[in-house]
Amino acid sequence: MKTKKKINVAIDGTSSSGKSTMAKALASYAGYTYIDTGAMYRAVTLFCLQNGLIADGKVDVEELEKRMGEISISFKINKNGGQSTCLNGVDVEKEIRGLEVSNNVSLVAAIAFVRHEMVRQQQAMAKKKGVVMDGRDIGTTVLPDAEIKVFVTSSALVRAQRRYAEMLAKGDTSVTLDDIVKNVEMRDHLDSTRKESPLRQAPDAILLDSTPLTIEGQRQWLFDLFDNYLKTH
Repeated sequence: MKTKKKINVAIDGTSSSGKSTMAKALASYAGYTYIDTGAMYRAVTLFCLQNGLIADGKVDVEELEKRMGEISISFKINKNGGQSTCLNGVDVEKEIRGLEVSNNVSLVAAIAFVRHEMVRQQQAMAKKKGVVMDGRDIGTTVLPDAEIKVFVTSSALVRAQRRYAEMLAKGDTSVTLDDIVKNVEMRDHLDSTRKESPLRQAPDAILLDSTPLTIEGQRQWLFDLFDNYLKTH
C-alpha cells in the first residue's frame, strides 16, 4: 500500500521489543521514510569506542563535546535492499549491533548535548512528514505532534531470546543468552531512569505488549492501526 497522505508515525519502546522491525515494515508498506534513531546513538557510541572516549564505564564528556563536529551519520540502502548506518561515510551497521556498543550506548544516549544534536537532526528529517521513526523518546520529545504514537514492550527474556536468535543467524556466537538478558535489563534501567528524555510512554501513545505476538503479528497489528487512522482522519 502506497499512500499519498503523509503523516508521521512515532514508535517508542524498550530495547529489542521489535519496534525497529515494525517501523521498517510500516515504512515499506506505506512508502514512507524509515529513520532508525537508535542506530544514530549507536554510531556516536562506536565513535567514542574507536577514539578511546569510553573507559571503565564512563564517557569522556568534555572530549566528546569538542569532537561532536567530527561525527557525521547517514543512512544508505545496502546490497540486500535493507538500510545500513554510516559513520563518516563508512558502513558500520554490523559494528553498531555488537554487544560492546550495546553495553555502552545508554551511557552515551544519556548525555544532554548528544541528545540535543540527534533530536535536532531527527526533527529536520521529519519536517516534510511521511516518516516512521522509532526510538526511546520519539513520541515524547522528538515528534510530540506525530499523528500515530505507539509504545512497544515485552518481557526481558523474550526480548533477549529474539536478539540472541538474530545474532546467531548472523553467525555471531560471541555472547550467551544470559549475557543478553543482563544487557536488556541494564538498558531498561538506564533508559528509564536517565535525566535527559527518559524512556516513557507518551500519554496519547497506544501500548502494545508484544510478548505473545510473532514478528508478523506485530507488523500486522501496526498495519491495521495505520490503515484505520487514514480511513478515519
